[in-house]
Amino acid sequence: MKAIEILRAGAPEVLQLAERPDPVSGVGEVLIRVAAAGVNRPDVLQRKGLYPVPPGASDLPGLEVAGTIVAGDAAAMAQAGFKLGDRVCALVAGGGYAQLCVAPVGQCLPSPAGLSDIEAASLPETFFTVWSNVFDRARLQAGETLLVQGGTSGIGVTAIQLAKAAGAKVIVTAGSDDKCAACMTLGADHAINYRNHDFVAEVMRLTGGKGADVILDMVAGDYVARELECLADDGRLVIIAVQGGIDSKIDAGAVLRRRLTITGSTLRPRPVAFKAAIAAALRKNVWPWIDAGRVKPVIYKVFPAAEAAQAHTLMESNQHIGKLVLSW
Repeated sequence: MKAIEILRAGAPEVLQLAERPDPVSGVGEVLIRVAAAGVNRPDVLQRKGLYPVPPGASDLPGLEVAGTIVAGDAAAMAQAGFKLGDRVCALVAGGGYAQLCVAPVGQCLPSPAGLSDIEAASLPETFFTVWSNVFDRARLQAGETLLVQGGTSGIGVTAIQLAKAAGAKVIVTAGSDDKCAACMTLGADHAINYRNHDFVAEVMRLTGGKGADVILDMVAGDYVARELECLADDGRLVIIAVQGGIDSKIDAGAVLRRRLTITGSTLRPRPVAFKAAIAAALRKNVWPWIDAGRVKPVIYKVFPAAEAAQAHTLMESNQHIGKLVLSW
């Protein structure tokens, strides 16, 4: 098969088209002929040598794919309601930038009927991440307010739509007026240009002094202390990336007095059973929203797989709104 390898840690140019042996699926797995693969921030970190591959996972980058099942564990497939030839999208621990990819059956979802393979490939990584963190860990409820840091990222556009579909109010931050407008188009109630406004003051103003019930943070660093200032009493801050650094200084007294929760997670190293539970929740709760048109993929640009380096360059420029996808 053809695949995109990381020759060594470095700039986007280290991503190169190569030939690899076809992978073979094992117990509890399927083999997917990949039509398209999503590009995500962790892929960039892996390329730079900053995101180690979990034991047993493919060294090829790529955490989400869509395509057709061409082989697999018949018993596991039957139990999950899949068969050979089915169109699926899947979350994987690696190996997505290839024409063939092995995925645990439990981490596969049927590609929504109205979506292309390219659209379906843009779903798993961000949908699994948002559901696990915003709804499972942070327990966002209808009527509550969610603050999303970075509303035009792949995570951001997913969080906006899922939170709105669940009946929450959504405030986002973004780095330009155009990006703020894009977030509003996707359903955000308010968008804050963080280059021109203090998001803490704006969140407090927009919530009448109450603050946000849940904050989804991809920055960390010195953002954490500021986020606690605009978190409502009993609020929950969930950290899913540390683009602003790992060192944070907080007012521990405020955490005690206002009963605040600071949590976070990484998805890639979690066991298959954990991810399969998220897949089941998505199939039950979110896939009907997609079928009804209440939630939709937001794709900024599609690249031929051989141009993965260009896709990474665009991602690192932060100029995109939504997802980047590789197509075979």
